[in-house]
Amino acid sequence: MIYSLAKPFLFQIDAERAHGMTIAGLKTVPMGPAPKSDPVLRTTLAGLEFPNPIGMAPGFDKNGEVPDALIRMGFGYAEVGTLTPRPQTGNPKPRIFRLVEDEAVINRLGFNNQGQDVAKPRLKRMRRRMGNGVLGINIGANKDSDDRIADYVTGVRNMAPLADYLTVNISSPNTPGLRALQDKGALEELLSAVMEERGDHNVPVFLKVAPDLEPADIDDIIDVTMTRELDALIVSNTTITRPDLISSKAVEQGGLSGAPLKDLALQRLKDFRQASGGEIPLIGVGGIASADDAYHRICAGASLVQLYTAMIYKGPTISHIMACGLAKLVKRDGFENISAAVGSGAA
Repeated sequence: MIYSLAKPFLFQIDAERAHGMTIAGLKTVPMGPAPKSDPVLRTTLAGLEFPNPIGMAPGFDKNGEVPDALIRMGFGYAEVGTLTPRPQTGNPKPRIFRLVEDEAVINRLGFNNQGQDVAKPRLKRMRRRMGNGVLGINIGANKDSDDRIADYVTGVRNMAPLADYLTVNISSPNTPGLRALQDKGALEELLSAVMEERGDHNVPVFLKVAPDLEPADIDDIIDVTMTRELDALIVSNTTITRPDLISSKAVEQGGLSGAPLKDLALQRLKDFRQASGGEIPLIGVGGIASADDAYHRICAGASLVQLYTAMIYKGPTISHIMACGLAKLVKRDGFENISAAVGSGAA
C-alpha cells in the first residue's frame, strides 16, 4: 500500500534518479528479518541452498550496496553488478526509460559502476550481514578495454573469494562488441581463461546469454559451456527487438526488459533446455512478474528465476508475494517440492 501511494511520485522523477533514491532508502531504512519461505520452495543448484528460487537480477544493485536488504525483502538470492575491473561512468544520460503502457523499461546504461576495487570491501561486509543469503556477483568488461577476456579473468580473481556464484555477463547490448563473445571461438577462449583462473576456488560459474540468438548460436553455446563444465546458464538478458510496444519511448535505443520480453525469454529457455537435453541447469529471466510467470518458467526447465523490471511496477513486496503464490502452485500440482517441477512441462 505504501508503494502504491509513492509510485505516482516516483514515476514523476527521472528513472535513474528514482533508482538512486531507492538504493539510498534501502541502505538507511531499518528492515526486519527475511520472511520465511515455504519449505516446498527450497532448492539446490550448483551445491548452493536457496530458500526460494526467486532472485533479484543484476542491474538493480550495480555496486553491491544492498544485497542484504534484498534478502530481507524476501528474495531467495541476490545477484549484484555488473562489476567491471575499473570504474566507468557508462553511457550519456538520459539512459533509462520507463515504458509505462507496456510495463517495460529500455536502458542503455553501459555497465556504469564504481569498479571492483571499491566493491570488494563493501561486499566483504555485506557477506557478514547476509547470513545464509546467497550472493551472486555479475562480472563484465570495461568498454575501453584492450583485452576483454583479461577483464573477465580479473573479475574472477577479484570476486571469487566473495561470491557464492559468479556470472560471466557477455550479453548486454549496451557495450559495443560485447555480444560477439557469444560466438563459438571467442566463447571457448573466454571460458577457458575464466575456468583456469577460477582454479581451486570452489565457486560456481554461470554464463548469462542474450535472447537475440539463432538456433546455431544456441547449439554452439551449449557445446562450449558443457565442454567447459559451467554450472548454469542464465537465459536471458534484455533484447534489442521491440515486440508489440505501445509507448512512444519504444524508439529509444538500448535493451528492452519487462512484460514484452516474456514470450521471447520463455522461448529461449525452452530452446536451451531442448539443445542441452536438460544436462545443464538453467535460470530463467525476462518478463517474470507473477507467481504464474515464475512457475511457467520453472516447468519449462528453469531451476531458478530472476526479476527486476517487475519490481518497478509492482513494488518491493513482489518477491514475497510471488513466493507465496509459487508454493501454492507447487502444492496444487502435487509436487513434493519446487525441484520436482523443474522441466515438468518441457516437451
